[in-house]
Amino acid sequence: MFEVLATAKDVAEKSRYVRINQEALKNFSHALAERGAPVPAWDAVHHFGGNDEETVAYVLVVDTVNFCFWPPPGEKKWEISCKGSRYSGYYGLAVALKKALESGIPIGDASFLASLTLKQLEDILAGTGVLQLMEERLRNLQELGRVLLDKYNGRASELVAGAGGSAVKLVRTLAADFSSFRDQAAYQGQKVFFYKRAQLFASDLHGALGGKGLGSFREMKDLTAFADYKLPQVLRHVGALEYARGLAERVDRMIHLDAGSEEEVEIRAGTIWTVELIRREMKRLGKEVHATEIDWLLWNLGQQDRFRVKPYHRTVTMYY
Repeated sequence: MFEVLATAKDVAEKSRYVRINQEALKNFSHALAERGAPVPAWDAVHHFGGNDEETVAYVLVVDTVNFCFWPPPGEKKWEISCKGSRYSGYYGLAVALKKALESGIPIGDASFLASLTLKQLEDILAGTGVLQLMEERLRNLQELGRVLLDKYNGRASELVAGAGGSAVKLVRTLAADFSSFRDQAAYQGQKVFFYKRAQLFASDLHGALGGKGLGSFREMKDLTAFADYKLPQVLRHVGALEYARGLAERVDRMIHLDAGSEEEVEIRAGTIWTVELIRREMKRLGKEVHATEIDWLLWNLGQQDRFRVKPYHRTVTMYY
């Protein structure tokens, strides 16, 4: 079993603050099975499209800084403007980096990234409101450039090709080579692996390249849900995830949860294991889907106001 799923299962079975409601999980799984969980088409409107090598480099840059879009208390959310439209969150990031490339800023070039300055990054992501963790984003991109130069001749495509078509190997390579992708924690003395953005890169690349060439991966079925903010918010809304009273109060009052705390680890692990149980229940009902496809469906549900009645947990981290 992939270590992300194995350790999530272990945490979910020991959890003190987060509980999986099996009855609600089954009811939700039946609803999903009835509506289906179609594989999403890659969004070419908000993402840069070039040749395969350019696309790999762009997607890797996006997922290197794809985290923490909510604003600090009292501040407005970060938004950018492009061609008369305003974008925030992940779409704001994808559009801002696409806009940079199309204007001639070589964000896909490893040498440029290795020497990137904070001022340059702030110009690329210029907008209104506050985008947290800018210095962490800068360090991540500088590290990306340095490692690509040191180990992969400056080419993101060589990194991907080195995985030999294995999605799991690509995830492990990212976690091994880049501290910014080494998304793991400790829980009751044991390591827990999440690899949210590393898994997301494999999934995004598969979508961006239509599952062909450098986007052709075995083991897509072995990837897990991408443990973030929005998925547990949706799973809690439908009753599949339940929080202990004290944790529920902290989340609902938007009180900060420390990254790596027992509560935060249990929320993320519980999310991964709940999605796996949904996948298994849907399979039992005759609907064969991957965890990543369920993730996509839940994330999109999370964009609807009715799934935002209760807030998501607040953790300041570069991992999601």
